[in-house]
Amino acid sequence: MIDKNAVVHPSAKVDEKAKISPFAVIGADVEIGAGTWIGPHTVIKGPARIGRDNKIFQFASVGEDPQDLKYNGETTFLEVGDRNVIREFCTIDRGTIQDKGKTVIGDDNLFMSYVHIAHDCCIGNHAIFANNATLAGHVHVDDHVIMGGFAAVYQFCYLGIHSFISAGALVTKDVLPFVKVAGVDSYAKPFGLNSVGLRRRGFDAKTRTMLKRAYKIIYRDGLICSEAIEKLRPMVKDCPEIDLFIKVLENAKHGIVR
Repeated sequence: MIDKNAVVHPSAKVDEKAKISPFAVIGADVEIGAGTWIGPHTVIKGPARIGRDNKIFQFASVGEDPQDLKYNGETTFLEVGDRNVIREFCTIDRGTIQDKGKTVIGDDNLFMSYVHIAHDCCIGNHAIFANNATLAGHVHVDDHVIMGGFAAVYQFCYLGIHSFISAGALVTKDVLPFVKVAGVDSYAKPFGLNSVGLRRRGFDAKTRTMLKRAYKIIYRDGLICSEAIEKLRPMVKDCPEIDLFIKVLENAKHGIVR
């Protein structure tokens, strides 16, 4: 299933059920799983492992050297899971030795055209990145996160599970789980829970109400993080999801979006 006009390095391992389109370039130490389709003129540079049933569209650049001035040719990695869709002109870089040495993408994600994933990012499952969404290096994105078009995330930030980043927002601190943020003078500010997303993903009314109460404690009671945590702890027994708020508040090294 490798087109005669594709260029595949002898050390690359391409499953016999994968399909490589004309003029794609598959570099050294690249592994491509069964059912994955590589579009024309796509470039994949290794070391990289691409899982099963992915679709990587034309002109994407996957596994290229990190865009970091400290990078000096060290061997670093890219790992991509299964059933991801990577659309035209996306750029995904490998890791650096200053971090864990690899960029990691999970399963069932959609990256629309011109998305950029920088070095050492870690992305979970079922995320959606709209056109031109951008991650700087070392960003951690949890499951079911949605990023609007032209949204951007600063280095080392964390985007919590089920959070929603609106179009054009600039995120410079951690985003709590279940929270919606939008740009105010470009910088991201909280705008309540991602209520639509929670309903679509099956969260019942009781859980949504408890999460809303927790949100008000964090953002509207005038508390510092440690004080908010103490008020949230008794609520965990009735709504275990609130513990996800607590964990992020405890571990946010650069603070949270406020």
